[in-house]
Amino acid sequence: MADMVGILDVPKSRVTCDMLSQHIGKPVCFVGRVEKVHPTGKTFTVSDGEGKIATVELVCVLDEELSGVVEVIGMVTNKGAIMASTYNMLREDKGIPFAQN
Repeated sequence: MADMVGILDVPKSRVTCDMLSQHIGKPVCFVGRVEKVHPTGKTFTVSDGEGKIATVELVCVLDEELSGVVEVIGMVTNKGAIMASTYNMLREDKGIPFAQN
Protein backbone atom coordinates (compact mmCIF):
# COMPACT_ATOMS: atom_id res chain seq x y z
CA MET A 1 0.00 0.00 0.00
CA ALA A 2 1.25 3.50 -0.79
CA ASP A 3 2.58 5.78 1.93
CA MET A 4 -0.19 7.91 3.44
CA VAL A 5 2.10 10.85 4.18
CA GLY A 6 0.95 13.73 2.02
CA ILE A 7 -2.37 12.15 1.03
CA LEU A 8 -4.09 15.44 1.76
CA ASP A 9 -1.80 17.17 -0.74
CA VAL A 10 -2.42 14.91 -3.73
CA PRO A 11 -5.45 14.81 -6.06
CA LYS A 12 -8.11 12.34 -4.93
CA SER A 13 -11.07 10.86 -6.77
CA ARG A 14 -14.44 11.30 -5.08
CA VAL A 15 -15.87 7.78 -5.15
CA THR A 16 -18.98 5.73 -4.42
CA CYS A 17 -19.04 2.09 -3.30
CA ASP A 18 -19.23 0.86 -6.89
CA MET A 19 -15.99 2.72 -7.73
CA LEU A 20 -13.82 1.40 -4.88
CA SER A 21 -12.57 -1.68 -6.78
CA GLN A 22 -11.25 0.60 -9.54
CA HIS A 23 -9.20 2.64 -7.05
CA ILE A 24 -7.28 -0.02 -5.08
CA GLY A 25 -4.03 1.46 -3.77
CA LYS A 26 -5.12 4.99 -4.69
CA PRO A 27 -6.15 7.96 -2.56
CA VAL A 28 -9.89 8.65 -2.51
CA CYS A 29 -12.49 10.91 -0.95
CA PHE A 30 -15.74 9.23 0.10
CA VAL A 31 -18.80 11.03 1.47
CA GLY A 32 -21.48 8.91 3.09
CA ARG A 33 -23.73 8.33 6.06
CA VAL A 34 -22.35 6.45 9.06
CA GLU A 35 -24.29 3.21 9.42
CA LYS A 36 -22.52 1.23 12.15
CA VAL A 37 -19.41 1.66 14.27
CA HIS A 38 -17.66 -1.59 15.25
CA PRO A 39 -17.46 -2.08 19.06
CA THR A 40 -13.64 -1.97 18.89
CA GLY A 41 -13.78 1.55 17.43
CA LYS A 42 -11.30 0.54 14.71
CA THR A 43 -13.77 0.29 11.81
CA PHE A 44 -17.11 1.69 10.77
CA THR A 45 -19.43 1.31 7.81
CA VAL A 46 -20.81 4.08 5.64
CA SER A 47 -23.51 4.11 2.97
CA ASP A 48 -23.22 6.09 -0.23
CA GLY A 49 -26.04 7.94 -1.99
CA GLU A 50 -27.23 4.69 -3.57
CA GLY A 51 -27.49 2.94 -0.19
CA LYS A 52 -24.50 0.66 -0.80
CA ILE A 53 -22.15 -0.02 2.11
CA ALA A 54 -18.39 0.52 2.40
CA THR A 55 -16.07 -0.30 5.29
CA VAL A 56 -13.71 2.31 6.71
CA GLU A 57 -10.65 1.13 8.65
CA LEU A 58 -8.91 3.41 11.13
CA VAL A 59 -5.30 3.52 12.28
CA CYS A 60 -6.34 4.75 15.73
CA VAL A 61 -9.40 3.89 17.80
CA LEU A 62 -12.24 6.42 17.57
CA ASP A 63 -12.24 8.86 20.46
CA GLU A 64 -15.59 10.45 19.64
CA GLU A 65 -19.13 9.40 18.76
CA LEU A 66 -19.52 9.15 15.01
CA SER A 67 -22.88 9.71 13.31
CA GLY A 68 -24.53 11.45 10.40
CA VAL A 69 -22.69 12.34 7.21
CA VAL A 70 -18.93 11.94 7.13
CA GLU A 71 -16.20 12.69 4.59
CA VAL A 72 -13.40 10.12 4.61
CA ILE A 73 -10.03 10.60 2.92
CA GLY A 74 -7.83 7.54 2.61
CA MET A 75 -6.42 4.74 0.49
CA VAL A 76 -8.46 1.86 -0.91
CA THR A 77 -7.16 -1.48 0.39
CA ASN A 78 -6.92 -4.73 -1.60
CA LYS A 79 -10.17 -5.82 0.09
CA GLY A 80 -11.98 -2.71 -1.18
CA ALA A 81 -12.15 -1.02 2.22
CA ILE A 82 -10.95 2.54 2.85
CA MET A 83 -7.95 2.90 5.17
CA ALA A 84 -8.73 6.36 6.51
CA SER A 85 -6.06 9.00 6.87
CA THR A 86 -8.63 11.47 8.09
CA TYR A 87 -12.36 11.87 8.44
CA ASN A 88 -14.59 14.87 8.98
CA MET A 89 -18.17 14.85 10.23
CA LEU A 90 -20.29 17.17 8.10
CA ARG A 91 -23.00 19.29 9.62
CA GLU A 92 -26.53 18.50 8.60
CA ASP A 93 -28.68 21.59 8.45
CA LYS A 94 -32.35 20.84 8.90
CA GLY A 95 -33.26 24.50 8.66
CA ILE A 96 -34.69 26.56 5.85
CA PRO A 97 -35.57 24.72 2.63
CA PHE A 98 -34.21 26.17 -0.61
CA ALA A 99 -37.52 26.05 -2.48
CA GLN A 100 -40.14 28.30 -1.02
CA ASN A 101 -43.66 28.28 -2.40
